[in-house]
Amino acid sequence: MSNNTTRDSKNFNKAALEYHRMEPKGKIEVVPSKPHSSARDLSLAYSPGVAIPCLEIEKNPSAIYEYTGKGNLVAVISNGTAVLGLGDIGAEASKPVMEGKGLLFKIFADINVFDIEINEKDPDKFIEIVKGIAPTFGGINLEDIKAPEAFYIEQRLKDELDIPLMHDDQHGTAIISAAALLNALEIAGKSIGQVKMVVNGAGAAAVACTKLYLAMGLRRENVVMCDSKGVISTSRTNLTPEKVEFIADTTATTLEEALVGADVFVGLSKGDVMSASMLLSMNENPIVFGLANPDPEIDYNLAMNTRNDVLMATGRSDFPNQVNNVLGFPYIFRGALDVQASCINEEMKLAAVYAIADLAKESVPEAVILAYNLKSLNFGRDYFIPKPFDNRLITKVSAAVARAAMESGVARRPIENFKEYENTLLDRMGRDERLIRMMQNRARSNPKRITLGNAEEYNVLKAAQILHEEGIAKPILLGEKKYILEQMEKFGIELNVPIVDPNADDQEENRKKYRDTLWRLRQRKGMNEYKAKRFVRQRDYFGPLMLKHGDTDALVVGFSKNYSANLRPILEVIDKEAGVDKIASMMMILSGKNKPLFFADTSINKNPTSDDLVNIAKMAEITVRSFAIEPRIAMLGYENFSAISETSKKVAKAVQILHEKFPKMIVDGEIQPDFAMNADHLADYPFSKLGGVPANTFVFPNLESANLSYKIIRGMNSAQVVGPILMGLKHPVHVVQMRSSVDEIVNLATIAVLDAQRREELKENSK
Repeated sequence: MSNNTTRDSKNFNKAALEYHRMEPKGKIEVVPSKPHSSARDLSLAYSPGVAIPCLEIEKNPSAIYEYTGKGNLVAVISNGTAVLGLGDIGAEASKPVMEGKGLLFKIFADINVFDIEINEKDPDKFIEIVKGIAPTFGGINLEDIKAPEAFYIEQRLKDELDIPLMHDDQHGTAIISAAALLNALEIAGKSIGQVKMVVNGAGAAAVACTKLYLAMGLRRENVVMCDSKGVISTSRTNLTPEKVEFIADTTATTLEEALVGADVFVGLSKGDVMSASMLLSMNENPIVFGLANPDPEIDYNLAMNTRNDVLMATGRSDFPNQVNNVLGFPYIFRGALDVQASCINEEMKLAAVYAIADLAKESVPEAVILAYNLKSLNFGRDYFIPKPFDNRLITKVSAAVARAAMESGVARRPIENFKEYENTLLDRMGRDERLIRMMQNRARSNPKRITLGNAEEYNVLKAAQILHEEGIAKPILLGEKKYILEQMEKFGIELNVPIVDPNADDQEENRKKYRDTLWRLRQRKGMNEYKAKRFVRQRDYFGPLMLKHGDTDALVVGFSKNYSANLRPILEVIDKEAGVDKIASMMMILSGKNKPLFFADTSINKNPTSDDLVNIAKMAEITVRSFAIEPRIAMLGYENFSAISETSKKVAKAVQILHEKFPKMIVDGEIQPDFAMNADHLADYPFSKLGGVPANTFVFPNLESANLSYKIIRGMNSAQVVGPILMGLKHPVHVVQMRSSVDEIVNLATIAVLDAQRREELKENSK
């Protein structure tokens, strides 16, 4: 391991501990879901009002789904005997993993979770404990329980409980890999009933995967399973019951021998057990699933370089065709819960398989393509399983599972209208946490050099460390080198990235180049050569000049100075985009509950004219669309379509111009923000271009109203505020707010990377 790898690993380990230690403790929390502000609310929530639903449930036990949260509550349960490859680390040590699983349930499918770690290794006692607490939950997700006990525990609980239950380590991997297998076989031109398969690994996941493949048509006589001792064949003795089921009649004794002439390899074992020569011994168009993490059974690049006809999937996100359980378990439980299924049966699992497989063949939405910074994404060798960020998974998979539950007779609350059901699923997932993840994922695909000003500050240094380690950007630290290094040592931040000190001797050549540029730009605006020579030693000018000369791809400054002080040197150096008279800024508001909202202009234009508002609205539309979100713009005022006050008249005139110049834009006003955000209120104005769909982009009539509005939201800590995003400049430069948090700097730097990517693409397309 190189020193650099060691340093990165050390930093990552430290970051992981800091992440889990930060307040509030834990990754999930319980929050009230009903009104509770008045004495009457509390009397309804608890005594005496709570007695009424209790008596109703006593009379009719199924009413528990009507009067409690059981129907949207899953238990993630483990005894910590087989954690993430860490092994038998115990119930308490498994809790961070179970909390993390709960987080995934919530963010991908809006399912509430209690994680429950049971300190019991005896399977029968474990089963009794789970059965005892089962009435609390609408479903149970078993996690990280070692084989062979996992098979026994799951089967008994399935037989003895009447709620959806699944051991995700077994069936989650089976479902996702089965979907990938179906599509890979189609691309390879092979039939599942004819292929020869080698499975390396004989644990819970391997057994579950193979059984599901058999249910899909794989022939048992065409399967060879290997464990750590070699091929499970008739020559072996002392096999567990699960392995006995997969005894092969073959003379092969090793994985190498078994792979000769094989069509499919499924690895659920450990890294680097498959060599290039083994891959070469397989049939044409071999299908290779190297699902060991973090290192596949054969390195992806080695496999690609060995055979150009290989179809490969791994468990890793940095290679095509990731077999990721998050494609399945949130949506499978979502569908099962929504029909109050009594179990998760084979029909429901197969429905999930075919839904996931079919989704990969559909046209991929722009949002998904942008998230991965791809030109296109089409069904084929590099894309035969959907991406985890595909928002369609919740409607396709959940609906398929729910329908299968109904058709197989295990649904106690059938869905009558599946179109309405899909709409409720989309409404349920009106959350915006995914946007940040998608932006960061897209940035990682083509990271850019980001110069960070005020690099002596801890928050800036910490943000730089995250950007570097996560591969989001290639940070350049701008500031006094001696002090930056002192701060890094003080805070224990190990970061091997360039440090640019405008006053250092190694910057003499750049200072001369930048001085000439600055003097040329400002010589008729009060700048003489002496001033230019002095100013280029200041970071406020040095940073923008780096950007203008292409010595960095983007610039993020601010933190310790007010916004206007940071903006002045930028505007003196960086030109406006063609057709832009005045630049503007926009804030992205991420509440975690609703879809993202965008506020403009929040930082620059004090009292914009009607023409200014037109330009702000147009720049906002372009910027919002760059996030793969359709802009629905509300031009705000304190009147609704009446234009009585001078402010409203100004806004109404801007709307008129927008309607005439850009008839396809979804924009209207003047309108009050609460009306623009409410579909019922909008219904009172059928003539509006907003229709009955709430706005997501808000153009304010003046700086005071915009600035105060977003700062109230920021001060309440009720939403994450990203920005200000500068609009209208020729180069990607953004100014963070004073005393911005580490996350705010990281998020704005991520947007700067995306901005640089977009401009690079436009430049390439114009050639």
